[in-house]
Amino acid sequence: MHTRTAGASLFADLEPLLEQVSKPIQYVGGELNSTVKDWNVGGEHTVRWALMYPDAYEVGVPNQGSMILYEVLNECPDALAERTYAVWPDMEALMRSAGVSQFTVDGHRAVGDFDVLGVSFSTELGYTNLLTALDLAGIPLHARDRVDGDTIVIAGGHAAFNPETLADFVDAAIIGDGEEAVLMVTALIRAWKSEGMPGGRRELLLRLARTGGVYVPAFYDVSYLPDGRIQRIAPTEHGVPWRVSKHTVMDLDAWPYPKQPLVPLAESVHERMSVEIFRGCTRGCRFCQAGMITRPVRERSITGIGEMVEKGLAATGFEEVGLLSLSSADHSEIADITKGLADRYEGTNTGLSLPSTRVDAFNIDLANELTRNGRRSGLTFAPEGGSERIRKVINKMVTEDDLITTVSAAYGAGWRNVKLYFMCGLPTETDEDVLQIAELAKRVIETGRQVSGRKDIRCTVSIGGFVPKPHTPFQWVGQLSADETDARLTKLRDAIRSDRRLGSSIGFRYHDGKPGIVEGLLSRGDRRVGAVIEQVWRDGGRFDGWSEHFSYDLWMASAQTAFAASEWPIDVDWYTTREREESEFLPWDVVDSGLDKEWLWQDWLDALDETEVDDCRWTPCFDCGVCPQMNTEIEIGPTGKVLLPLTVLGAGRATMAEQAHTHA
Repeated sequence: MHTRTAGASLFADLEPLLEQVSKPIQYVGGELNSTVKDWNVGGEHTVRWALMYPDAYEVGVPNQGSMILYEVLNECPDALAERTYAVWPDMEALMRSAGVSQFTVDGHRAVGDFDVLGVSFSTELGYTNLLTALDLAGIPLHARDRVDGDTIVIAGGHAAFNPETLADFVDAAIIGDGEEAVLMVTALIRAWKSEGMPGGRRELLLRLARTGGVYVPAFYDVSYLPDGRIQRIAPTEHGVPWRVSKHTVMDLDAWPYPKQPLVPLAESVHERMSVEIFRGCTRGCRFCQAGMITRPVRERSITGIGEMVEKGLAATGFEEVGLLSLSSADHSEIADITKGLADRYEGTNTGLSLPSTRVDAFNIDLANELTRNGRRSGLTFAPEGGSERIRKVINKMVTEDDLITTVSAAYGAGWRNVKLYFMCGLPTETDEDVLQIAELAKRVIETGRQVSGRKDIRCTVSIGGFVPKPHTPFQWVGQLSADETDARLTKLRDAIRSDRRLGSSIGFRYHDGKPGIVEGLLSRGDRRVGAVIEQVWRDGGRFDGWSEHFSYDLWMASAQTAFAASEWPIDVDWYTTREREESEFLPWDVVDSGLDKEWLWQDWLDALDETEVDDCRWTPCFDCGVCPQMNTEIEIGPTGKVLLPLTVLGAGRATMAEQAHTHA
């Protein structure tokens, strides 16, 4: 039966299934700027990667990280990379009955034929989708059961900064920036292949582990204390480090990816061309894992950004440019960047957006540049905490007056709707802190009506449950239970609705506390949580990030079953709502993100004292440890350059604007 050659297309088997599933176009491939290379492009030592974003196509295809790695790898003459995404349950059922394996959308090749399956996790709720993909690909679920010839499974992305939860299922984890790391792994695999693959799969994993930048769970032994806490995680092989270091790419201008962004055929969550304008953040928000683990700040230069925008628009035909980062308005030359781009594209259909804007970094000049081409979508700000006190605890240095000043400028300049994002369940939070959100929203509406002279002013309050994350000052805290979160949100909803005069202008969107508990279990879990993930998956758990597929009851029942078989006194609460002590060995302590654990603990004590800490970009160093330990430094402007040569595309130069569009 298996006469199929490795790397052959499965499309003939797949095609009959397409007319029986929802959104068949997501499985077809062939997007603008996608790549299908010859299977033996580099001869017998070709290194082949299947890159997976473990969610639906529409969420995965615009993901910047996956797109960058796809391009970086395909630029290697003797490597190739193709993409695969999670298949919806209707497709999964048909693939099982027809015997079609997990496939790539580029060449429709079997994922099990590739050397490496690289999975990028931006959220923990994608873990069950990995198991579906492994099973459909014919790759043994457990790393320990894989043999020579089986695909190597490597995890990356922000949710891999605690690789222990996935230890049963992945062969390795790469921590931090992927660009240089995937090239290093590729070179290592190529060398091993050219030597005749000595020592098989085990030798290859050992070589990866010995680089010091790849975590291979199989080469670490975990011992536990009688109460269930971890005693230590120790390497078992010579040359394998006690801690694995994160990768940090310096000089973003040297990595202007993606150069040829993918243009999805089907609808996706972001229909725009995105440029990452800087990486890292040193604002020091204590809840924010992304800000902590991506330090230090590394800015792309204004000229580098201008070139990427120009080339990206020519390569895609998109009409919106997203300037991405954790806090885009913090770029040292953001005013010049937005003005330069708005000047350049004035009179064309090209609009600019800053997906994340801090209240105190926003100003009306910036807003006007962003909307110069007539697009005036809603503005989103994230005060995160409802009261001034809680904002001091989380180090979100935004006062209520800052917020009111900013929104009044926005309403006065013609905006009608402002979205405000908050969290519920923050450390030390009380009901009163959360009820302050209602007062703040009412003040926003009153201000908006006053400055605009209009009644059709809207404010949308969006609120999510707080989940403590590894490598943050809150990594030790107990999470608020789902019931307590829900009770607090109900009180807030009632408080908003109680005022008829203003309440009708305030939209209220909230997530209940249940998904947050599952996310908390996975983000601060250890190897023993693998049994829970597997049990959930075997009982039908899929697409846990989608409310229509997520089942809290399934997770709780599966956790009960899995933990009942454990020799330790552990349960879901043990991982989520339990407070940890400073001395506890945490599962992610095997990962060196550069942050000193002592510094994180001190920052937690500062939070309890409601002490704010400045941004180290503009003040002396606070000794978080990242720069000396990672041999990195903050890279910021101003460069003093402008976006020249400046060709204004719309003013009497319609031919160029047309060219830009026909070019696509």
